[in-house]
Amino acid sequence: MSDYYQQLGVDREADNSQIKAAYRKLALKFHPDRNPGDREAEDNFKSINEAYAVLSDSQKRARYDRYGSVDEGAQFSGDIFDIFSSVFGGGFPGGARPGGAGRGQAGENIEAEVSITLEQAREGEAIEVEMDRLAACDRCNGERAEPDSEGKKICSTCSGVGQVRAQAQSFFGTVVTAQICPECRGLGEVIITPCGKCLGSGRMRSKGTVTVNLPRGIDGGYRLRVPRQGNAGVDGGPAGDLYVYIDLEPHEHFTRESDDLHFELHVGVAQAALGSSFEVPTMDGPEIVDLPPGTQPGTELRIRGKGMPRLRQVGMGDQLVTVRVDVPLGLSAKAKGLLQKYAEEVGEPIIERETLLGRLKGLFGKRGKSKGPSEPNEPKDQKESKQPTEAR
Repeated sequence: MSDYYQQLGVDREADNSQIKAAYRKLALKFHPDRNPGDREAEDNFKSINEAYAVLSDSQKRARYDRYGSVDEGAQFSGDIFDIFSSVFGGGFPGGARPGGAGRGQAGENIEAEVSITLEQAREGEAIEVEMDRLAACDRCNGERAEPDSEGKKICSTCSGVGQVRAQAQSFFGTVVTAQICPECRGLGEVIITPCGKCLGSGRMRSKGTVTVNLPRGIDGGYRLRVPRQGNAGVDGGPAGDLYVYIDLEPHEHFTRESDDLHFELHVGVAQAALGSSFEVPTMDGPEIVDLPPGTQPGTELRIRGKGMPRLRQVGMGDQLVTVRVDVPLGLSAKAKGLLQKYAEEVGEPIIERETLLGRLKGLFGKRGKSKGPSEPNEPKDQKESKQPTEAR
């Protein structure tokens, strides 16, 4: 996937005016009206519009700068010719917006969601993505007309332009508006004899698979753009794009955090206290880690370079091994005796619950005896007499 800054030929520090100037130059160069029938120019025109849609928006640009080009196309939506018009203040000089007679109608973009394993993400494997899309009719090849028939004719409403224009007077002067032709729906042509298989739509629903190459180190939550794998166009128009949403499946041993992998190593109390060596799994095979004597719960050990590839960058993340000390359950009498001796050796008192309760009772009993004799209560029916306060 190309970098948006490279597509426009600007530096990453370029300001909005520089980005707009670069876009204007390239948009005029690759506009389809200047390059009729040139598929490469059409692709370039779409790419630079997509790049400009992101880099001209401060919030989208900030997100793109942070996450790189892995989500190529994810920030772009809308009509590329609306973007063109917003910059140039109108349609392309001397020509019509593509969609007239002989230009065809582009297919729509489609989306798919796929779950991948951590291994597939790490290696950057090629995966098969199932999709349901509109493919070109195999009878008319997307031309909509019945083969060997009279075919099509130029739309009389728009004269083959695909648009109808209207003028209106306003406070600011004459305003010209253009709308898609209601007769030919912007195609510039009408069908005389529709195809009998697709009924003149030029497309039919189809299920299939497409191979998608994963970039090494991709994570869940990203979206990949696969050009020309969306719905087919009609009348020779280009196909739309396929956008693949990536979901990362949980792993048996590891959890992922950015480029690092995390693994929990469960050890016993004696192993943590005395120190020991362990074999831990990594994505490249088992590795030996050493726990020094007195290792505390929650200690992290780092294995360099055993994490995930840095997406579109050089280098690898690390694997972090977190030590979890497990307290044993169901000890035998012998094991309990040994632990009791250990506690006595290090001065770690082991007080049974009954003994502690007895001490607490004795403590509270002593406190109760230290109090003086209680005063006798007055009869309930005896009321305290109150004398009025003399005003001064």
